[in-house]
Amino acid sequence: MQQATIINLSYLIASVLFIFGLKGLTHPRTAVRGNLTAAMAMLIAVVVTLLDQNIVGFKVIIAGIILGGAIGMTLAIKIQMTDIPQLVALFNGFGGGASVFVAGAALIEVSVKTKNPELHLTVATAVSGLVGAVTFWGSLIAFGKLQGLKFANDVRFPGQQLVNALCAICAVGAALLIIYNPSSVIFYWLLVIVGSVLGVLTVIPIGGADMPVVIALLNSYSGLAAAATGFVLGNNILIIAGSLVGASGMILSSIMCKAMNRSLGNVLFGVLEPTADTASADEVYAGKVKSTSADEAAMLFDDARRVVFVPGYGMAVAQAQHAVRDLATLLESKDIEVDFAIHPVAGRMPGHMNVLLAEADISYDKLKEMDDVNPTFQQTDVAIVLGANDVVNPVARTDPKSAIAGMPILDVDKSRTVIVIKRSLSPGFAGIPNPLFAMDNTLMLFGDAKKAILDLITAVKES
Repeated sequence: MQQATIINLSYLIASVLFIFGLKGLTHPRTAVRGNLTAAMAMLIAVVVTLLDQNIVGFKVIIAGIILGGAIGMTLAIKIQMTDIPQLVALFNGFGGGASVFVAGAALIEVSVKTKNPELHLTVATAVSGLVGAVTFWGSLIAFGKLQGLKFANDVRFPGQQLVNALCAICAVGAALLIIYNPSSVIFYWLLVIVGSVLGVLTVIPIGGADMPVVIALLNSYSGLAAAATGFVLGNNILIIAGSLVGASGMILSSIMCKAMNRSLGNVLFGVLEPTADTASADEVYAGKVKSTSADEAAMLFDDARRVVFVPGYGMAVAQAQHAVRDLATLLESKDIEVDFAIHPVAGRMPGHMNVLLAEADISYDKLKEMDDVNPTFQQTDVAIVLGANDVVNPVARTDPKSAIAGMPILDVDKSRTVIVIKRSLSPGFAGIPNPLFAMDNTLMLFGDAKKAILDLITAVKES
């Protein structure tokens, strides 16, 4: 069998494994298997590509696998689950950056060998450079926002949209120069610089509430950049893998936008902020908020038959998922039905809450999606909100002028009693007060989520 046949057959096997791996990631029960399948596909793709290009020998490949495996294992062990969104943002960025340099190197190589490269190569190189640069710098800004770094604070200035439009026009112009003058490599790096500026300016004004959408979109960008680089190199597996990432990221972005009742354009170019008609915190909360203690809240479980936990970013920050699991187990030992209500944009990235709860070995069957759990809140005795805010704000249903008007929310306010565990009455990312905190059936348990849950466990055991 010829080497080319073996290479293409290996690429076909890797492509099929990528597809099955992606399919496995669509359900928690098969996610681990899907992840391992995709990892095996990537290993096959990398090894075969290196052998195909006669770049290195087996010894170097094995050394690379050992070194890369050690780095990956260290990251997996050291990085906290609460920091996974930041890690994903960096992965997206590194993918885009790699595409920039690989495509640039390929363009330099071609410009040396021939003064008239084929049109598809120059177009693919321009796309890879532009999208890769936008992805790299946009992802760094997203990382900074997730990490709470000052340089990544929301930056808005007059005419910002116009500046972005001018950058986009300059990028198109630089791309055309590359296509018609491929031997002048300087135009490629000009395109990369413009793309870098565009990446920063596009992401820097976006608020934290939209980060789940931004991360999904940047993930899609990294895939598109990789696919374009595949066309530059003539590498089929890179085209397929990049297309899968690009398509899945775009679909996920659409799902996230739907969950927020916002368009993708509104996320990228709009600002999620309260309107002038929004009620103030004093108007919403004055004299209506009822504070409680762990001992008082624990008494609610004496007559409860169904309890629903609603995790939010506050649970992630406090790393309270294991304490939540212990409380859920304790309640179940008292014959109380326990479920977890998961909003699609809770936390800082798609699936953030699912990952944290899965780390605590909470059964996948108990993780209920919004559409499934909402009809059950009217039969719920106690809903425990852990640091969530905008995703449980009933203003989304009642005030058409609100910044989150029309956003699908978890209907926790329809429960018999709501316990909100939160450090303070501070607003969520939308910047608006939450009338849920002042409702007659709501009790506020102020404090760190982990400590509050541990206090609840102690109180339930003693009651």
